[in-house]
Amino acid sequence: MHGDHCIYYEVHGDGPRMLLFNGSGATVDKSALLIGVFAKHFTVVVHDQRGLGRSGVPVGPYTMAEYALDGARVLDELGWDSCLVVGISFGGMVAQEFAVTWPARVQKLALLCTSPGGRLGASYPLHELAELSPPDRAAIYLPLLDTRFTSDWLQQHPVDAALVADIASGRSDSLSQEQIRGEREQLRARSEHDVGERLAGVTAPTFVAAGRFDGIAPHVNSEAIASLIPNATLHVYEGGHMFMVQDRTAMPDIFSFLSQDIAEVAP
Repeated sequence: MHGDHCIYYEVHGDGPRMLLFNGSGATVDKSALLIGVFAKHFTVVVHDQRGLGRSGVPVGPYTMAEYALDGARVLDELGWDSCLVVGISFGGMVAQEFAVTWPARVQKLALLCTSPGGRLGASYPLHELAELSPPDRAAIYLPLLDTRFTSDWLQQHPVDAALVADIASGRSDSLSQEQIRGEREQLRARSEHDVGERLAGVTAPTFVAAGRFDGIAPHVNSEAIASLIPNATLHVYEGGHMFMVQDRTAMPDIFSFLSQDIAEVAP
């Protein structure tokens, strides 16, 4: 129990300790494949963020600081003073908030397909899609995933078409009204994310990665992040918001960064 709600989390794998912050609407169950990939190299703790999955749906509105605090409390429960921190999309926003609030708890930081927010670069306002009809939402969302994603492109690129089909099949219409409220609270908090002015306070070595054709978190936003964090490197990959799957060099680069010299910073 964390404050007025419960946070559901799982621990997978073996190796250096890693806290994974997931993306918008993503749960532990929906992210099983990705978690498994990281768990081959690391001891991964991942939780259903407030309002999602098997975690509680407290009264809103939620703040990015609260999402970061939930992650810190999971580490407290595990007795982890510090660890590697990886944030993907919305999770990258939470990871930034976490890293500027508790810099000593972050051994290394990986920020993937995300944005600093505010005047320095916000991600696409996904909360505006919530009120649209499913066909209208799909028509807008597809090129946001990858600006190249047209019908012709997908017909000629079966791997990308399979990714889109997999995303569509993962959508669920069985959410409770409380879970729908939780997802919308997350999108609202996301729309108010703005950590850019504080990123100089991140002290950990940081890997910032973006997809060249990402319409949700354009790579210029990652450029801004990398320019503001003192010990950061920027990596741009050939893909969109799912570049980690589209560009086969991305995951090995991320693993190499997180693993290199980790013995020197292990808790």
